[in-house]
Amino acid sequence: MPGDTAFTLKVPAADALVRAGFPAHVSVLYPFLHESRIDVATDRELTGLFAGHEAFTLDFDTFGRFPGVLYLDPWPPGPVTALTKDLTRRRPEAVPYRGVFGAGLAPHLTVANNEGPATQDAAYDAVQAELTPQLPLSCHVRSVHLITWDGTRWQDRAEYRLAPRR
Repeated sequence: MPGDTAFTLKVPAADALVRAGFPAHVSVLYPFLHESRIDVATDRELTGLFAGHEAFTLDFDTFGRFPGVLYLDPWPPGPVTALTKDLTRRRPEAVPYRGVFGAGLAPHLTVANNEGPATQDAAYDAVQAELTPQLPLSCHVRSVHLITWDGTRWQDRAEYRLAPRR
């Protein structure tokens, strides 16, 4: 819906692998708050929240599937899950995926999501076979991006830095 916001981790090293029509990313929380509710106080709160988490590295070497979706499994998932839990603890009205998937989906990087039930297995088997030689990938995550849906596309709204690794 226009005005929706989400938190993502950009994974530019995987952009060439994604067949889904958007840049490679791992969602931390979708949706967050409507963009009209993000004010200076909220921005300060988010800056502090994310600064309380250390930067981390995600490795991608394993494919997984949800119905209709081929994805890369980020390892370790713990830092992403910790960010999601911290956000939803502070903002319980921000229910991951609006509750459609229960408590939410495990962290993932969508590679392809445009096949229907009749064609997805063969299509995703072929994509997976093509891309496996390009793995593993590694991404150092130093920030979390707040993006906003304008009704046509997602746009960057803010970037929140994570604490440097100790």
